[in-house]
Amino acid sequence: MTGKALEVRSLTKKIKNKVIVDHVSFEVEKGEIFGLLGPNGAGKTTIIRMIVSLIGRTEGSVHVNGHNLDGEFKESMSEIGAIVENPEFYKYLSGYKNLLHYANMARQKITKERIEEVVRLVGLEKAVHQKVRTYSLGMRQRLGVAQALLHNPSILILDEPTNGLDPQGIREFRDYLRSLTKEGISVIVSSHLLSEMQLMCDRFAIIEHGKLIHVSSIDTLKEADRAAQNVVFEVSDSDQAIHLLMEHKLGAEAVKSGNGQFTVSVDKETIAAVNQLLVTNQIKVYGIQLVTATLEDRFLELTGKGRKEEEASVLSS
Repeated sequence: MTGKALEVRSLTKKIKNKVIVDHVSFEVEKGEIFGLLGPNGAGKTTIIRMIVSLIGRTEGSVHVNGHNLDGEFKESMSEIGAIVENPEFYKYLSGYKNLLHYANMARQKITKERIEEVVRLVGLEKAVHQKVRTYSLGMRQRLGVAQALLHNPSILILDEPTNGLDPQGIREFRDYLRSLTKEGISVIVSSHLLSEMQLMCDRFAIIEHGKLIHVSSIDTLKEADRAAQNVVFEVSDSDQAIHLLMEHKLGAEAVKSGNGQFTVSVDKETIAAVNQLLVTNQIKVYGIQLVTATLEDRFLELTGKGRKEEEASVLSS
């Protein structure tokens, strides 16, 4: 069980006869940002609460940097820093005094040098001596990350950390998380904001109805997009253009969309071939636009497929 920051195997949570989380397994590499994606109520927070032992597991195991959470609880938990709910602080104290308070409660000795180090890491040097009641939500989130990092964990777990942040705050927070991975820290982030997670994560897992239905990397998503993507052509005669494409077997599923436009699924090299074919046959090409697939598109495709399979299973039973 070495080489991975976190390994989750068959994680399951049942309450009475209801399955909340159903045999979820995944791994998190060292120094990566791993996203747990899914709609509210999908089971993301329950998974996180089981990992950090806020609630018990019905089945399954958790290994943190090779330590089994069951047999090596203290060693495992010393590797984890987490924000499961919105971070709460004493608002009448400064950010620094809040961190000092938490440091004094820690099981291990945390020096003032370490406090100053995490303050620099999250970019709060200028505000750390101000009272927390003057902080914006984004600043409180960063202070929460600083608190979670005080004991120098190797894994940071954040549950919906961008809730309530404005676009600028989300961007800054994303940059802070990326800087943490450069320090060798692994980050697990749960969210339902798919477009934001596409910018933030190295890999992602999609959770629906307590089940893990897909794990992939953002790079794989981009490569699939480059391999075959929808392209919109605006031409002088879309009917004739589609006829030519079918005749020469270029692309797939050419669909007319009105206003002289049609959409076809092709790879990068075929785009040039389609354009050449149209021009050679005296069809004017006014525009070519790539329709880039997003994580949201993939999410909807996968969750829609999952629902159809569930419906088919119910109907056949």
